[in-house]
Amino acid sequence: MSTAYKNRIQEFKVALAEEKINLKTLRELCFNGIPFEGGIRALCWKILLNYLPVDQTQWESFLKKQREVYSQFLKEMIIQPGIANANLGLSREDVTMEDHPLNPNPDSRWNTYFKDNEILLQIDKDVRRLYPDMAFFQRPTEYPCQLILDPQNDYETLRRRVEQTTLKAQTVNCNRSGVTNVSSPGKALNLYPSNEYEVLPNGSEAHWEVVERILFIYAKLNPGIAYVQGMNEIVGPIYYTFATDPNSEWKEHAEADTFFCFTNLMSENRDNFIKSLDDSQCGITYKMESVYSMLKDKDMELYLKLEEQNIKPQYFTFRWLTLLLSQEFLLPDVIRIWDTLFSDQDRFHFLILVCCAMLILIRDNLLAGDFTVNMRLLITPSQTSTPS
Repeated sequence: MSTAYKNRIQEFKVALAEEKINLKTLRELCFNGIPFEGGIRALCWKILLNYLPVDQTQWESFLKKQREVYSQFLKEMIIQPGIANANLGLSREDVTMEDHPLNPNPDSRWNTYFKDNEILLQIDKDVRRLYPDMAFFQRPTEYPCQLILDPQNDYETLRRRVEQTTLKAQTVNCNRSGVTNVSSPGKALNLYPSNEYEVLPNGSEAHWEVVERILFIYAKLNPGIAYVQGMNEIVGPIYYTFATDPNSEWKEHAEADTFFCFTNLMSENRDNFIKSLDDSQCGITYKMESVYSMLKDKDMELYLKLEEQNIKPQYFTFRWLTLLLSQEFLLPDVIRIWDTLFSDQDRFHFLILVCCAMLILIRDNLLAGDFTVNMRLLITPSQTSTPS
């Protein structure tokens, strides 16, 4: 470790030791990258994402309250409706007559349960393949959720809920001649090959299961947006950063802290995921066009080349902007970019600047390429230089 780097770490320690942290000073330090050592990055992200208050004297009580709130979310939302009714002290007759799986009442807990399963299946599909080139998300967490995994409790894991998904009714496929193919009723829905993922022993859970739980609770609390494919790519780097914190006290609560930081970040970014807002000034279409507007100001030649080839910003910047570049680079590079992104007060305008810079960095290749070559380059920009 160089002397300059040691001095930089010391600067962060001094800034974070203040009873009331100077947010302006911290932002300036973080803009050029945050050290991982000593859990500095994880702590800075919690502050920059407006989770931890700048007054350190409030941290202990604040964190205690937030983690209790998250525990309550777990109790209320990761639970099978039938078991919930039993725990509420309802009689067998009440459960049978008022809330059974065939109850047509839209407010029935079972009806809600089945609707939730549709969202859960999409989340499950996405999180199981989160950063497939890394073993981290498939490994067991050191701090599994005892509230859910304790056999004395009646809560079921989301993994078990997905595994128990069955085809309750016959699946009928019709061809153009009207001939039907009827599958066996009650046949288990085999979503994943049995050998695709390591089976963990009872009482253990993989990191991807924690991410799944975070996203499911977020979807339940935000029905207007629920879950949109790609949210897993935003929560993944945050959870990874918190779950690898060298400070075990912080690491133990990575799930709750990630949930609230992700929620805060999505409160700024959620308009990108709401289709009805696409064409508004706060929607994704406006932001995508802003990338080209900025490119036109900075590099007219490159802008005209892309226009000539009819390469629309929608073809590639949609993913760049909605997922905060999390799919364009390897995870260590994404985390470094996010250090700067989170530290900028106008973070989403800064993101547009970064997208424009990415285009200019590969301008020579783009100017020399045809439509096919350029589209391939823009869709897989991680093969080029990472913005510094």
